[in-house]
Amino acid sequence: QVQLVEAGGGLVQAGGSLRLSCAASGRTFSLYAMGWFRQAPGKEREFVARISWTGGSTYYADSVKGRFTISRDNVKNTLYLQMNSLKPGDTAVYYCTADRKRSGDYRLPGQYEHWGQGTQVTVSS
Repeated sequence: QVQLVEAGGGLVQAGGSLRLSCAASGRTFSLYAMGWFRQAPGKEREFVARISWTGGSTYYADSVKGRFTISRDNVKNTLYLQMNSLKPGDTAVYYCTADRKRSGDYRLPGQYEHWGQGTQVTVSS
């Protein structure tokens, strides 16, 4: 079992930056691929980024590519999402996720077994 707790959300002006973190409990963090999803009011939860269990491979939604960077520290059991050049369209609740499977569509929420409670990111224009 992995328990996930996000932090770092807040209110920022367009063009600004935020860094989200996700602290994972348990000693098996390094066995999980990790991801970030987001959900805006009235919209479906959507894929943002994913990182492999070693950190050697990363994947991004087209909407955030070049602006967001996902990373992990397997010693600290922590996942990060550095968000730069934020836009009002990035406003959403951001969720940290964990996936132990080695196959499947990583862009789908159903691929992931564990979820955090979410952290709100609001970007003002």
